[in-house]
Amino acid sequence: MWAKRVMAALLTAPWLLLGLVPTAQAAPDPNLTVTNVTLSGTSVAVSGLNLVPLTATVTGGYTSSEPGDVDMTLYVVLERTGGTGPLRYMFSTDLKRISGTTQNGVWQGPLNVPSTANGTFKVTGVYAIPFGYVPPGPLDPTPFAGPTVTVAGYHLPKITASVTPKAVPFGSPYSIRWAVIDSATGKPYGTRIPVLLGVDNECAEYVGGVVARTDTNGLVTRSYQAGWADALNCLRLSGKPFDISGLGLFVARPGIVSAVPSKTSAPVGTIVPVNGSVLGPPTGCLVVLQRLYGATQWRGVSSGSVRQSGRFTVTAQPAYRGLIPYRVYFPTCSRYQAGLSKVFYIRGT
Repeated sequence: MWAKRVMAALLTAPWLLLGLVPTAQAAPDPNLTVTNVTLSGTSVAVSGLNLVPLTATVTGGYTSSEPGDVDMTLYVVLERTGGTGPLRYMFSTDLKRISGTTQNGVWQGPLNVPSTANGTFKVTGVYAIPFGYVPPGPLDPTPFAGPTVTVAGYHLPKITASVTPKAVPFGSPYSIRWAVIDSATGKPYGTRIPVLLGVDNECAEYVGGVVARTDTNGLVTRSYQAGWADALNCLRLSGKPFDISGLGLFVARPGIVSAVPSKTSAPVGTIVPVNGSVLGPPTGCLVVLQRLYGATQWRGVSSGSVRQSGRFTVTAQPAYRGLIPYRVYFPTCSRYQAGLSKVFYIRGT
């Protein structure tokens, strides 16, 4: 259990799903010395959802005198140096000491290579984890320029998602149909594939989530509570110990706009502030005040940005005497769909 918690802190789920590069949180462990790292092969071919193990061997030492450090476990980290696979990093499983002492020993264990590693990876460092210790966040590896492995990946998995409804109303539940197919053929693998369906932190940790299996067409559907619509939703294809692939998404939201003029009548040419709000979108989204020209043509006459509060201000300027129709248009912004306010009127006097 402790090893899985360590992996949750150290490894790839959030980086994989969001396409991020892990940032340093702590200095490399000064007690760890790495003198050599080897892999049992320099090239490997992997197809589909399979994992092909290589043996990773680390020679080194750990100088701490803490009692728990007698059971020190090591992990080798590799970074992509070439190729087009979706993975940026690979990690070995926990390497156990097979000879020598903690201060001068040899650690060994599997590196399970997935097809999504397609390309070239190089050993760039080693993590040291004392038994029972769970770090509060990612640690820096002890740097080590180690061997390179070239991975030929075939029939890589492709993950897609279809949300119902397409734009989820506020306060409403929704469902997502996930699909896992062979990217080379565009067809399902023909087997029931184990997946993890997560929400929010379940997309970045090895706890929680719904463990499910697709049908033989690669499809699996999950129903989600209304309160989850603003959290990350994800499907993860778990490997050992890192995800071999995954997809994360935020569902689309409707553009709900309201607007009210500060005055309902004003002399021609007078500037009239129009205040309003948009439900939910991020700060800085554009809003456009439109005026009706002729019978059917709406044209923008001013614009503004949504503030952190969700509110905005645009300005109208009556161009003639009489009742003038206006509305506010919210173009699609991020995952928030385009929307329109109700038509309102300002009388030019």
